[in-house]
Amino acid sequence: MKVSKLTIKELKEKIEKKDQVSEELIVKLEADSRTGVHKIAQKLRRKEERKKEAKQKFKEMSQYEKKLHQQNYRLIAGIDEAGRGPLAGPVVAAAVILPTDKFILGLDDSKKLNEKKREELFDIIYNQAIDIGVGVVDNQRIDEINILNATYEAMKKAIKDLETNPDYLLIDAEELSDVNIPQQGITRGDSKSISIAAASIIAKVTRDRKLVEYDKEYPHYNFASNKGYGTAEHITALREQGPSPIHRHSFKVVKKST
Repeated sequence: MKVSKLTIKELKEKIEKKDQVSEELIVKLEADSRTGVHKIAQKLRRKEERKKEAKQKFKEMSQYEKKLHQQNYRLIAGIDEAGRGPLAGPVVAAAVILPTDKFILGLDDSKKLNEKKREELFDIIYNQAIDIGVGVVDNQRIDEINILNATYEAMKKAIKDLETNPDYLLIDAEELSDVNIPQQGITRGDSKSISIAAASIIAKVTRDRKLVEYDKEYPHYNFASNKGYGTAEHITALREQGPSPIHRHSFKVVKKST
């Protein structure tokens, strides 16, 4: 690309069409005398640095999977849940088996990502994963067996929902009884393992979408915004309206003021 022969607008248009920008091109842009071209170069440089950081983070978060691959485990399912803390809605767990030959840049604990990034990664994970299983346990079951046991039940459902039998499980902060698959619980695993991070994103987005749908049925509580969590607005609505059919009665705050 002959940088000096192109206008700033033309440069932007050509660069936008490129999937990758070479170091050589960035250097050429940096050497141009125009301020506008320098700004393009700076933006590209920052973008490349972020991509490099993301690749390094992905590498660091692949260490558990890498060690297991060296032990001849091939189908490693990461497992995580979303929805332990909310006052309403289900707890949702996901099990994700990722391929060994793909980079999914940006994978991280779903709580560290904004909604737009989670949605973007959700689609990428579904397109690239070997298999994905989802388990959902509703609020009535949560009230029956408590949230911890409901979380375990959702995780086991997610494993059963897989079409591919995993040969190892990496689980965020938990270990599952009555599951005859080798496993390891990892504290804060959603920020340490790519498989668990992927599961955290699938679980979070799946649950959030359910709460957006519930918002249409029960508009008083603003579930589309709070996703069932105990925001001040949500608690005020509870005191005024009482609980909806999807509220967890075992969570003591869920009651109507008299």
